[in-house]
Amino acid sequence: MTARSRWPAAALGVLALAALGVPANAASPVDPGEATGAVEFPTHCLPPQEAGLPPADGPTTALVTVDDPAPEVGDTVTVTYQVTRTAAVNPLDAELPADVLTPTGKVVLGGAQTGEVTVTGPKRNGPVPGHGAFPAFTMTGTFTVTEPGEITLAPGGYTLHTSHLMELDTPCTTDPADPAPVAERLTATAVPGANTRALSLAAAAGKPGAKVRVTGAGFTPGAAVTVAGRTGAAETADKVTALADGLGVVLAELPVTDRATTAVVAYEGPAWTAERGTGPATYAVIEAAPLPPGTQKIGLTVEPGALSMTQAGEEITLTAVPYGQGGTAEGRIHTVTVKDQRGGPAGWALTGRLTDFTGPGGVRIDGAGLTWTPVCATRQGSPSTCVPGTPGPVGAEGATLASTPDASLVGGEFTVDAEVALTVPPYTAPGSYAAVLTLTLS
Repeated sequence: MTARSRWPAAALGVLALAALGVPANAASPVDPGEATGAVEFPTHCLPPQEAGLPPADGPTTALVTVDDPAPEVGDTVTVTYQVTRTAAVNPLDAELPADVLTPTGKVVLGGAQTGEVTVTGPKRNGPVPGHGAFPAFTMTGTFTVTEPGEITLAPGGYTLHTSHLMELDTPCTTDPADPAPVAERLTATAVPGANTRALSLAAAAGKPGAKVRVTGAGFTPGAAVTVAGRTGAAETADKVTALADGLGVVLAELPVTDRATTAVVAYEGPAWTAERGTGPATYAVIEAAPLPPGTQKIGLTVEPGALSMTQAGEEITLTAVPYGQGGTAEGRIHTVTVKDQRGGPAGWALTGRLTDFTGPGGVRIDGAGLTWTPVCATRQGSPSTCVPGTPGPVGAEGATLASTPDASLVGGEFTVDAEVALTVPPYTAPGSYAAVLTLTLS
């Protein structure tokens, strides 16, 4: 039998091998009764690849405050996120001069209202020594209160962008299994007929011309909604229109080209009003630092590739088993080569599923009797390391042949093999038997 291989657009590989044949802690959440204030939580800070530094794991100490602890539904609340200590460091050997650091981040809402608040900070800092710890910084943002009751606020991840010699980002993420504790609380009061339109941004900052994904809620179903950039009380040149769906939700992408844009709003009607528009969501346009005199900037793009696999052969023949005695038929699958040239953070898994063996007159041998012992090798220089699957049965339910873990940057070339053994019962009818082993790469 002949194997057929195909790779869909999503880079999932399906490989059919024909015929195995036989001739016969950190911080804990704050209790509701406890006072809120400065909190400490674990963070994972990833220096830019250009720096050649290892990740920095350590605590972040932060304070979250609001300008109105007792708002009404429909009010816009300003949130301040102040980081007083971070594990992140200057990624350069050289000193960072003053005012080249732009922080952006998220504050996580919980309780009566869930979601995230985008926050940004000004480009303001003192000089930072080479590989020295970043100083304290402050970020602010706003959100619209849409639900009555107690709303909790907790610090989320943040990114430190530096503009000196080159544009570099140092993201610091929180652990979903051990998130930051609640740092602030407010109690919202219901108001009949209050405007509950709200929006959130997928990113808190971007370069001029970058598109930011916008999600709005609370709009009139089917209404035309304008999403626009804003600076103070005035609109900027950035504007798109989208339709609210049957639930009043709006999804849009806003290209932010106007360097004056400092926030994004959404509204129904010809112009923004407090009755038919959202409060502003903070956004920062990050421009590249001007080059020193006598220097030239050289740009380079590394294009991502695909996740793919190939096999060294298509048909496998197991050792013969004598009629009347049964026993173990042994063999080896053909080598599978996996190439991961995507360059992203996601690892891959190569899994297999096996059908029953079919022989003369429809006689079957249970495919669950076949086991494999996977092995894999990683080509030198590959960022990822291949991990073989656990030895054991394959069967119709499937098993893992090999995989690589998720990481900040993955990729490489890998070879995967497996020794296989099939238990054949005594007095199995003589003849040739075949099954299909399907490998899936995802």
